[in-house]
Amino acid sequence: MILVALALVAGAQAATHNRAMTNTATAEATRAASQSDDPYIWLEDKDGAEPLAWVAAENARTLPRLQNDLRYSQFYAEALAIASAKDRIAMPMQLRGRIYNFWRDADHPQGVLRWTSKESYAQAAPAWTVALDLDALSGAENKKWVWKGLTCLEPDERRCLVALSEGGEDAVTYREFDLETGAFVAGGFVLPTSKQGADWIDADTLLVSRDWGAGTMTDSGYPFVVKRLRRGQSLAQAEEVYRGKREDQLGTYGMVLQDGAGNEAVLVQRRPTFFGGETLIEHDGKLVRLDVPARTFATGMVDGHVIFETSDPWGAIPAGAIASAPLANVVKGHFTPTLVFAPSARQSVDRVTTTRGHVIASIYDNVRGRALVFTPGAKGWTQRQLALPDNASVGVVSATEHGDDAYLSVTSFLQPTTLWSVAAGEGVAPRQVKALPARFDATKLVSEQFEAVSSDGTKVPYFVVHAKDAGLDGSTPTLMTAYGGFQASMTPSYAAVTGKLWLERGGAYVLANIRGGGEFGPAWHDAGRKTKRQIIYDDFAAVARDLFARRLTSPAKLGIYGGSNGGLLMGVEFNQHPELWKAVAIQVPLLDMIRYEGIAAGASWVDEYGSVSVPEERAFLEKISPYQNLKRGVNYPEPYIWTTTKDDRVGPQHARKFAARMKEYGLPYLFYEDTAGGHSGDADIEQGARLNALQMTYFGQKLFGPDATK
Repeated sequence: MILVALALVAGAQAATHNRAMTNTATAEATRAASQSDDPYIWLEDKDGAEPLAWVAAENARTLPRLQNDLRYSQFYAEALAIASAKDRIAMPMQLRGRIYNFWRDADHPQGVLRWTSKESYAQAAPAWTVALDLDALSGAENKKWVWKGLTCLEPDERRCLVALSEGGEDAVTYREFDLETGAFVAGGFVLPTSKQGADWIDADTLLVSRDWGAGTMTDSGYPFVVKRLRRGQSLAQAEEVYRGKREDQLGTYGMVLQDGAGNEAVLVQRRPTFFGGETLIEHDGKLVRLDVPARTFATGMVDGHVIFETSDPWGAIPAGAIASAPLANVVKGHFTPTLVFAPSARQSVDRVTTTRGHVIASIYDNVRGRALVFTPGAKGWTQRQLALPDNASVGVVSATEHGDDAYLSVTSFLQPTTLWSVAAGEGVAPRQVKALPARFDATKLVSEQFEAVSSDGTKVPYFVVHAKDAGLDGSTPTLMTAYGGFQASMTPSYAAVTGKLWLERGGAYVLANIRGGGEFGPAWHDAGRKTKRQIIYDDFAAVARDLFARRLTSPAKLGIYGGSNGGLLMGVEFNQHPELWKAVAIQVPLLDMIRYEGIAAGASWVDEYGSVSVPEERAFLEKISPYQNLKRGVNYPEPYIWTTTKDDRVGPQHARKFAARMKEYGLPYLFYEDTAGGHSGDADIEQGARLNALQMTYFGQKLFGPDATK
């Protein structure tokens, strides 16, 4: 339930790491915003002694209020039990003909990378072999290592780059690891801590983007210099391949696409804006720029066909579609694409994955999941839909270019998540291989989908989960959430913690599919970008009013929550409609939209929010910025604002300043800042349980009441 923070979509699909820097133009614009008008700029010193002392004092005020409530210990125990349960589905990664899995439980709070055979994985209790123990590594090196994934060398997938973060920050260290021996490679590749990306060209060569020294990171904190690093070389000896520009929002990265037929494409993606960029491909020792629309990117390769996803029209290819082109044509730079799939007005492409001979795509049709398999042939691409449960979300968990076997997940609000084995190349039906045990009693619950009418007449869908016998008298304590940005879709899922801690106790849950997201493709997102964002906030308020009209709940019983961009949503709704909510949880948020470009990775999100350096965009940001629009004497609900010190993506500065301004105005609030976990609050399973329990206790006090204190 808690970590709705979609990372401002993880900082970008091509880049996962950020740094707090400001360029000259942005610095001047934000400086004009107010050194004198803003008395809390000192709280922007993320790790400064004075701000951390302020944080400690705020935590000391908030934690007793929540942790002394008798509900807290029960919520914490239940959340921890769910997070650490050993009968969870071990989600698979297909590597080396084996099944790998990264696993955390009570015995391994930092986690272990482990493997088993495909045959063993099919059993109820697989026999696992540990490859890497992060708890042991953390103890040996006196660091709190957090797992951030691995990138393996094709085709044998024995040598991998393991990404490790200290404490959960976006900055990572890459270390070469041998999956066969289960050990780090002596004298192998080591890329020191940075916001960075790396991929393998061959066994002795990496394509690396990172902080190479002064002048190699964008103003928003992303690397924009790509270099070729050979085994045995120091970072200073790496050969530059391509250089973007310092003002680029998301930097520049190298990537290598390969397919099961042995075709390979070395690409460089430059991202001058969050959603748009340019792609170059290596051909005859040179980089050739692809003549494609700005929001079109290569995502995989099948049998010599490069697969593209696009958010812009591209000749005969509509926005939001999947297309392909032969690699032999792509390397020329200019080519004509072939349509693979075009969604309808109420459909969207969620994720595209390739196997040896096929493309698997998860598609949403009116926010209900489908899985389609596309196969290239002499007459073009053929399509078939996989027979999977309906009224659920469908996701591709694992696929590999070494074969056509894949694993898909199916999840819905009331049915525990299941894992399905798919033979993409055969006409056989998918087979369920794993199922999560029920974590809460859903027998007395029902899930429904409704539509609200927004301020411009657009119908906005939303889901409600509630007790079958809930009275339509407005008395049901209800939690409502949404995200509303970065073309990120919010779809049905089995939220075990929400079910156990909230639904079982008689509460209801609402998921709103407001604009700004990707539920209906690029147009749904574009409708709320930059100065058009007010419609996102109108959509959310319209859903609340529709709930009231249906008597499902009432303002006195409605609580809302959201994180990251969703935290901005909460801040705006808190300001614009304080009468609609009894409780508001604001998680790892953006709240100062006048200075956001100069805080953490804020400058990278100008493509979504606009910039204070553009008069029209600044004027809009001034109207909606939660920090600047707080007012004295307004009857706001008491919010719960939480963040983490280790957040180097959005940063804790927004939450701190918002709370400080509320204190100045004599407004009631709760503020908590955790010291670990980064933007996602996922340093270990205990932190997740703690954050869940604190927030749920807050909602319990506000919507169920009265307080149950020790």
